[in-house]
Amino acid sequence: MDNKREVAVLSDLDKKLINLLQHGLPVCERPFAEVAKQVESTEEDVIAQLIDLKERKVLSRFGPMFDAVYLGGAFTLAALAVPEEDFVTVTEQVNSFEQIAHNYRRDHYYNMWFVIGTESKEEIEQVVQGIEEKTGLHVLNVPKLQEFFVGLYLPV
Repeated sequence: MDNKREVAVLSDLDKKLINLLQHGLPVCERPFAEVAKQVESTEEDVIAQLIDLKERKVLSRFGPMFDAVYLGGAFTLAALAVPEEDFVTVTEQVNSFEQIAHNYRRDHYYNMWFVIGTESKEEIEQVVQGIEEKTGLHVLNVPKLQEFFVGLYLPV
């Protein structure tokens, strides 16, 4: 398995946006206009650059992060040990569930790791059972026991 990717070429504006927005988006009527002031650009250029970063897959996602549990929902980390010859099919089967938030391939016995996000704890078990029925594989369910806030910041 080869996970190598080309290193993205980033403009000064790209770097400023990535560094700034890791700390959050201003909560105001025109957040991109506020960001534009901070990076000495225009609102239109900021939006265009963010779209470009997403299209080039420099950013895998751009959007709010909600605390599902605080909002009454539930989530869990789950994994499967997928035979290599079935990996593409199983990926499609797992991703067919709307409750799957992320799905990543890993170089490990459990080579598929994904997040299940639902409206209730009970629904987590229903989704796990559904995935097991659809794939014929046992789901390793790894619910969170304790939360740690790391405050990860990756300057570019």
